[in-house]
Amino acid sequence: MKKYRIIISGGGTGGHIFPAISIANKLKQRNPSVEILFVGAENRMEMEKVPAAGYKIVGLPVSGFDRAHLLKNIKVGYQLIKSLFKAYATIRSFKPNIAIGVGGFASGPVLRVSSWLGIPTLIQEQNSYAGVTNKLLARSANRICVAYEGMEQFFPADKITITGNPVRQDLEEALDKKDEALAYFGLTKGKKTILVVGGSLGAKTINASVIASLDTLFEADDVQLIWQTGKLYYKEATKFLKAYRGIKIYHADFINRMDYAYALADLVISRAGASSISELCLLKKPVILVPSPNVAEDHQTKNAQALVQKEAAIMITDMEARSKLFVTALDVVRDDSQLKKMSSHIADLALRNAADRIVDEILKIVEPSKAKK
Repeated sequence: MKKYRIIISGGGTGGHIFPAISIANKLKQRNPSVEILFVGAENRMEMEKVPAAGYKIVGLPVSGFDRAHLLKNIKVGYQLIKSLFKAYATIRSFKPNIAIGVGGFASGPVLRVSSWLGIPTLIQEQNSYAGVTNKLLARSANRICVAYEGMEQFFPADKITITGNPVRQDLEEALDKKDEALAYFGLTKGKKTILVVGGSLGAKTINASVIASLDTLFEADDVQLIWQTGKLYYKEATKFLKAYRGIKIYHADFINRMDYAYALADLVISRAGASSISELCLLKKPVILVPSPNVAEDHQTKNAQALVQKEAAIMITDMEARSKLFVTALDVVRDDSQLKKMSSHIADLALRNAADRIVDEILKIVEPSKAKK
């Protein structure tokens, strides 16, 4: 079995990192001799999560453009030039057979340099609305793996393959482990459970909506909460919860056992990142989506609208969340018929075995004769 060398670039958020690790794991499963190198952005969470998953990673001094403060982009431009040189040195040293971009700051320099050097590239576009970087990289990419129909508006149609987004492999396995999950979170059997997640750093509006609704939640004897605050908001959340002794809320800055959290969740409140949506579809979880207004091209709103059009989710805007989010959530979580309908519709959108499909495309490029039939 030939020993391939593969670079996987990108990161910045769990929504990019966990799918990238899923692809790497599937590559290792198919070909244990494959050598994989990750390239991420310095001081971003991939520099911690990727080594924890057992893979080597190189960090680039790259960051995103600041659209609100244009003068700050002088430094960003300098970092980009440094990153291109470091990406060049890394690629020349590692000599990959292919470079894969999963989104995030680092994927731009790595895929651009790879194309300059004649190395095949593959883009994994997670969102329903492609970002500027991927649209530019698509011109020289060999293959573009997507999760939504209609992506021909952004990419050459002959390069597109619908694969879905890879998700963490442990999530489905835990759905039947509700008793273990209840013990882990210290929650009560028989109560409806709302899972609130806003990403690894947290979502200011979602957290503020929880805090604004603590009186209502305290009085709701039939409902309990699992609340991932994110690192930026954990101390604030803890301070407010001290006034509600006995309230049925488990809170943490980061939920390590997200499989258990999903197992208990009757309803999920989430931002509308592509990776999160893919998990929710696969797990058939009813969801209220609160798209982040702070992402490029407002792609989270477009992700959410793609589900709302299929009656697979409810969307509440960031501006409406403080007043409407938990009023809506409590109504929905108590309505079994609506939960069942939403679960059925979101399950219809699931694309399973996405990591396998992406690896198929990788192998077609690096050695077509050995690609999985």
